[in-house]
Amino acid sequence: MNVRRFALGAAFALFAAAASAQTIKIGFITSYSGLNGNLGPYMERAVRLYIKQHEKELPAGVKIELITRDDTGPNPDKAKQLAQELIVRDKVNLLAGVIFTPNALAIAPLATEAKVPFVVMNAGTAVITTRSPYIARTSFTLWQSSYPLGQWASKKFKTAYTLVSDFGPGWDSEEGFTKAFTAGGGKILGAVRAPLQNPDWAAYMQRVKDAKPDALMVFIPAGKTATAVMKNFSELGLDKAGIKLIGPGDITTDEELPNMGDVALGVITVHHYSASANRPANKAFVDAWKKEYGANETPNFLSAASYDGTAMIFDAIKQQGGKLDPDKTMEIFKHFKDANSPRGPIAIDPETRDIIQPEYLREVRRVNGKLENVELETLSQAEKDPWKELQKKK
Repeated sequence: MNVRRFALGAAFALFAAAASAQTIKIGFITSYSGLNGNLGPYMERAVRLYIKQHEKELPAGVKIELITRDDTGPNPDKAKQLAQELIVRDKVNLLAGVIFTPNALAIAPLATEAKVPFVVMNAGTAVITTRSPYIARTSFTLWQSSYPLGQWASKKFKTAYTLVSDFGPGWDSEEGFTKAFTAGGGKILGAVRAPLQNPDWAAYMQRVKDAKPDALMVFIPAGKTATAVMKNFSELGLDKAGIKLIGPGDITTDEELPNMGDVALGVITVHHYSASANRPANKAFVDAWKKEYGANETPNFLSAASYDGTAMIFDAIKQQGGKLDPDKTMEIFKHFKDANSPRGPIAIDPETRDIIQPEYLREVRRVNGKLENVELETLSQAEKDPWKELQKKK
């Protein structure tokens, strides 16, 4: 009898422990294969690093389960299918990740219908946050970098040419840069949009060279594509023809600089993050990254946004004691701030659920034998998405 009582008591104790333990499931969708499939791990590693560093701060009994899925690159149908499975079958509390805009747009209606908060950690087309009240973005918009770049360039160059990938972020980058550059007195000599996959960069570069602009503004998805652009720019002699290569920071992403080599030297970009920045919070982030993943590994801007996105998720979990309500979570997201992000002071704009962050003018230089994005000056201390700000004035 006593043995039976003990067994029942042990069973109830186990049940009570299970009931008090709360597992927060995060459905994490990114690209591990296909176009820029090398970038997905930079996002996942950042999330896992933050969890490892801060899980002890979670309410008692609360655990994080990260469920990763590969959307195979820009593939909205696949992204939608994965999100649906994560919501219905895995019953995730949150969705996060996503490199490409078409994928984020495909997931947005599902987030709305299921009331599942969706933290966009990369995709940068301005309109994304308008597609669901359950989206908050911790990355950037292309307008945030391209518009200040156009303002800066209009004071340095009389003419420019734009070359962008033919999808949402490319259109935004082209429009943001052009609007600011022409408003400042600059003239656009030509604009070309290249296919997202397998473009013939040499043909486009020749067209630019023939137009003889003072500067070429390029946007393409970060990573290997950017290296191909750099090499074609150099091989066709655009630099020797006196054409300055400029763009948002995607074109000189930190982890790709060693592969670009000397062709990247002197390229000017505007961006919100550089792994070489000497902010104490960034130095701590980079040091922790190298300790965790290897001395030769370098975090990039996707890593910074994913790290900060995880910080925002942790904030919501802690404020709610581990029991997440989707609407309360979104209210917490709307008021998230971090004065010590690796990229500088950041906040979520409560009106738009988009990031507010610094934008830096940067130049690729050789520092201690290595290529780095050196921050030259802060163009904006707290840049809201210019596209949304301009929409308000209409």
